[in-house]
Amino acid sequence: MAKTKSENEQPEQDRALSYKEYRKALFDLHVELVKLQEWVVQTGSKVCVVFEGRDGAGKGGTIKAMTERVSPRVFRVVALPAPSEREKSQMYVQRYVPHLPAAGEIVIFDRSWYNRAGVERVMGFCSEADVQTFFKAVPLVERAIVESGVILLKYWLEVSPEEQTRRLEARIHDGRKIWKLTEMDLKSYSRWYDYSRARDEMLAASDTDYASWFIANSNDKRRARLNIISDMLQRIPYKQPARKKVSLPKRQKPDGYKEPDYPFKYVAERY
Repeated sequence: MAKTKSENEQPEQDRALSYKEYRKALFDLHVELVKLQEWVVQTGSKVCVVFEGRDGAGKGGTIKAMTERVSPRVFRVVALPAPSEREKSQMYVQRYVPHLPAAGEIVIFDRSWYNRAGVERVMGFCSEADVQTFFKAVPLVERAIVESGVILLKYWLEVSPEEQTRRLEARIHDGRKIWKLTEMDLKSYSRWYDYSRARDEMLAASDTDYASWFIANSNDKRRARLNIISDMLQRIPYKQPARKKVSLPKRQKPDGYKEPDYPFKYVAERY
């Protein structure tokens, strides 16, 4: 995929972003995400954010950065498993529809209905006829979603083959990340150009003026997270909600209360 305009215009990307710089920028974005959360709840707005990309592109890390300081009751992450036999017999998008946002919700799809155009197509889990039917249907489905009042944003995280290799190899040797590496990841890894062709056709078939695709260079995880969150905030017309001034009330007096004399089992203080 050709480089995006932002890649060519930002030479500072050659310099590593320090953790301190990253956390400072993320702090400011978290403040805005809280404002967005309050606006969505107060106005009854509905937001749906779709994340797609190759294995190791950084979808999960971006979603974690986006949601770590907000309420899971408002920001709801959807990562569906492989379809059951019953779900396979349904209309393709049927299992995704119940997870779309209601008023006052922001739903984030960690992979989505675009599985049909990606992993299912490349790995042979569906027919070419199924894919072409999907390409015809998805713009209509997304138009219906948008016309129902949902703000729909779609992000594709683009990672280089070298960086993907580095990240997947890191999962092999890191006990905290080994669970992320599946047999399907290994099979998919060997089919880089099959995925490239599938990606290109998917983007061409489903990039519309009402449900556009936004491509993020994710070779630098920290910059990608900041760029995507910032972009998302700019595309949603939220406003600073009115807030009452908050102060803590006085605590009641003990009124004779004493700590109970009971042999509680305390957690050992090993650290």
